[in-house]
Amino acid sequence: MVLLNPLRAEILGRLTEPASAAEVARMINETPQRINYHLKALEKVGLARRVGTRQVRNLVEVLYQAIARTFVLSESLNWNPETVQKMKDQGSLSHLITMTERIKRDALVLMERSDENAEIPSATLETSIRLQNQEQRQAFVEEYVSLVKGLVEKYQARSGSKEEEAFHVVLAVYPQLNLGGETK
Repeated sequence: MVLLNPLRAEILGRLTEPASAAEVARMINETPQRINYHLKALEKVGLARRVGTRQVRNLVEVLYQAIARTFVLSESLNWNPETVQKMKDQGSLSHLITMTERIKRDALVLMERSDENAEIPSATLETSIRLQNQEQRQAFVEEYVSLVKGLVEKYQARSGSKEEEAFHVVLAVYPQLNLGGETK
């Protein structure tokens, strides 16, 4: 259940080699405090372990490493399909919250740069779509993912020159809410 939090899964993915909370935070653009909190949760359930320490200026950093390179949920857990679907949905929603926080933090930094007369290229797209049933929703999501992958492959720079500017792209699909918080 601890791995259902997408940030924790991402942290474990970065811990194939020993790293401190500060190093992981830099890798995934998070705060060291937040990473440290999640590292302790992962350590508590035995998915990550302390593998050493090192002196960095006046601090002693704890180094963590994932206990495995890959994690597989066993079929023998015998979860009913509704539970599995709920876990997937909650994992996606948790990731949506994490990404929203990251976008907000990044946007604030970029707004500060913009105040300093720096040109900040950006784009935002918001739309709504009505999908009649589960099959149509599934088909929409599959085509959505396919189209985005195609765009990334088409425009992704391959040379690695320093002149290239990297852009963070986040696309989300979730039920539209009315003012009372209920889904439409």
